[in-house]
Amino acid sequence: MIIVAGHLRVAAADRDAFVVRSAEAVRLARDAPGCHDFAVSADHVDPERVNVYERWADPAALRAFRGDGPGDELGALIVGVEVAEYEVRPGA
Repeated sequence: MIIVAGHLRVAAADRDAFVVRSAEAVRLARDAPGCHDFAVSADHVDPERVNVYERWADPAALRAFRGDGPGDELGALIVGVEVAEYEVRPGA
């Protein structure tokens, strides 16, 4: 299983719009083969932070969905990224 977790930094004025524009990607991810969970949410304390969490069956499922990452419109709003991928082995 692959977990992707962390946060993105956007301008405070863009954060809520970023989250709203991410809704379609969330819907598509949750319907994608191998996706167990996918969330993009506004942080309740930091107005420039967008939290991300994903859980995938395996690296291939993640890569098949991810492609090149966010589109240009959303990507242009991102000013910082602190996101990591973790491989989790059941029973390890």
